[in-house]
Amino acid sequence: MSGLTRSSHALVTGGGRGIGRETAASLSRAGATVTVLGRNGKALEDVVASGAAQFAVVADVADQAALNSAISIAAERQPIDILVANAGAAESAPFAKSDAALFRRMLDVNFFGVVHAAHAVLPSMKKRGHGRIVAVASTAGVKGYAYVSAYAAAKHAVIGLVRSVALELAATGITVNAVCPGFTDTDLLTGSIDNIMTKTGRSRGEALAELAKHNPQGRLVTPAEVADTVLWLCGDGASSITGQAIAVAGGEI
Repeated sequence: MSGLTRSSHALVTGGGRGIGRETAASLSRAGATVTVLGRNGKALEDVVASGAAQFAVVADVADQAALNSAISIAAERQPIDILVANAGAAESAPFAKSDAALFRRMLDVNFFGVVHAAHAVLPSMKKRGHGRIVAVASTAGVKGYAYVSAYAAAKHAVIGLVRSVALELAATGITVNAVCPGFTDTDLLTGSIDNIMTKTGRSRGEALAELAKHNPQGRLVTPAEVADTVLWLCGDGASSITGQAIAVAGGEI
């Protein structure tokens, strides 16, 4: 991947597991220095120990002060060239039972986590005239799904943010894009499967099939497929790609 060397510093939020961990590993293999950020220090230490990242900082992306402090620590080590805003959370409930607190939780993690991280890295990127910001959104950011209205609203907000900020930064050398995975084989999806089983009495296989059927290929997306798309957006070959919401979903979108 051209343009990525150890002089390129990538920060991956939600980097302790799933798509975040796989993305960190892909960026590291491509030559970047990678810092993973998340709430679980032990999980982050495991990522570093595996060689998927070189450094780790602990913070909750919903806590702006803690996030700013952690990003400052990472940037003091080396200026941040790439931000992968991957941290996310999903809760499901019928809209009638989705109160304001649920909407706030989904917005705090999925939307404001991106906003706060981008605010923290942009001044240095602008000063140096180069940068890559990639938000890991979801197909729920470009279409609706029943029973996850708060999550879908937050992810739609991320897409709007990406499209708007990309236009503001188009002449600066900084690109801003979103990757929108469909149902992906991660720990987050396991929670959704458990929820379906609990509420419907279906078996694990039946619950998995219920989610996989959204994908015209009839399967779950793999974290590696999402990471490969992020990696491409971070390279020199994607310099003209900005303001996009790229679905990784087997043709669902």
